[in-house]
Amino acid sequence: MSAIDTLRTDLDGLQIEDNPLIVKQKSRDFFWYSPVLKEKLDDVTADLVITPRSEEEIIRVLKACFAAEIPVTTRGAGTGNYGQAMPLSGGVVLSLAEMTAIKAIKAGSVVAEAGAIMSEIDIATKAHSNQELRMHPSTYRTATIGGFIAGGSGGVGSINWGGLRDLGNVIRLRVLTMEAEPQVLEMTGDDLQKVMHAYGTNGIITEVEMPLTAGYDWVDVLVGFDDFMDAAAFSNELANLDGLLLKNIAPIAAPLPHDYFLRHQKFIRKDQSVAALMVAPFAMDAFDAFARRHGKGEVLYRSDKATDDDRKRLPPAYELSWNHTTLRGLRVDPTITYLQVLYPFPDQVDLVRKMHEMFGDEVPGHLEFVRFDGNITCFGLPIVRYSTEERLNEIIRLHEENGCPIFNPHRYTLEEGGMKQTDEVQLAFKKRADPKGLLNPGKMIAWEHPEYDFSSHHFYLFPGLQRS
Repeated sequence: MSAIDTLRTDLDGLQIEDNPLIVKQKSRDFFWYSPVLKEKLDDVTADLVITPRSEEEIIRVLKACFAAEIPVTTRGAGTGNYGQAMPLSGGVVLSLAEMTAIKAIKAGSVVAEAGAIMSEIDIATKAHSNQELRMHPSTYRTATIGGFIAGGSGGVGSINWGGLRDLGNVIRLRVLTMEAEPQVLEMTGDDLQKVMHAYGTNGIITEVEMPLTAGYDWVDVLVGFDDFMDAAAFSNELANLDGLLLKNIAPIAAPLPHDYFLRHQKFIRKDQSVAALMVAPFAMDAFDAFARRHGKGEVLYRSDKATDDDRKRLPPAYELSWNHTTLRGLRVDPTITYLQVLYPFPDQVDLVRKMHEMFGDEVPGHLEFVRFDGNITCFGLPIVRYSTEERLNEIIRLHEENGCPIFNPHRYTLEEGGMKQTDEVQLAFKKRADPKGLLNPGKMIAWEHPEYDFSSHHFYLFPGLQRS
């Protein structure tokens, strides 16, 4: 009897899926955004998917897998973009899809199980006390709160609150270790950095406490511009208006808005760049005054003045921004891909202009304005009209040589995505929490290959990908 067969017997009574087609489906995320990762990860699959209903069932799975030395890769909704939740060594995918309880709502915070969907949390907190989460990804209606913390970095709302890494944006995590007798840890403060954005490599997040802020029925606004740099300058000014409350500011270069935002297409000329915005209802008069004063933009659409049919038909503005921009593009043109760029403060607009002029329509601009280390700046998620991996790497090199760091979405490891060095805090915690290295193997180079030379710029290929 194989180790997997023995495991299935040992875990009798749990929800276990072994249909190869379903297991492969649940072993995938949105890694195919990257043509590089699609080639390298397309055959990755687990042996089993186990869906626990409680923390006690998770502990039972971890104990059995630890004893049998079977890898465990935790999965939320699988909305990540670079293979974070893909089981490179096979084994078990641990799906937290049924751990969705919202346990407590208080003034300023919510406690939920890791599998709770972010939009469902907001529905509950708004009904309770008109509060909402500070930030969420564009996959708000499908992403889990635990997956966002383990794989995300920020998103819609980051213009006000910064990123998940900023102290205060996560209050508490409940985490299980993978040992003969798994420990239950309550983590707060600086300890949170040990498991946040670690892809589940050093602990299983089972419960989260997140801060809340005032809830609003945000007004979606599209502003059109004849020139992308006018859209960028408008957005930068808008982001720096302290008294005008917005939740997202995303300028996107022509022809992407017309070509990709199909249900909004009637509002947008093909040659128009667009700033997609979320504005608080009480701030709309102030926004109108700013837009008139700026003078270069044309308000194309606002949801508070839309017809009932348009309000029902059109996706919300957050589903035009962040990685949904790329997703909509891939549905139109599956040959494209994207990058993740930081344009550092205080030169963000000049750097955007430099890259825009350097690459033109080969790399059409898409910016997301955020608060980063206390300053307003912007990230870029530009579309790349992909030709070859060599040209993609050259585009990355030219960005970095011109002062625009890349968080590489064409790599599946923690370090290659942007750090390009070992996170000693996370590595030290993994040695304690996952002594056999069974949690999501292959994603932390510092564990798998301590001597790896990050300066080589070579793609790190985990040996587990070679398994038969």
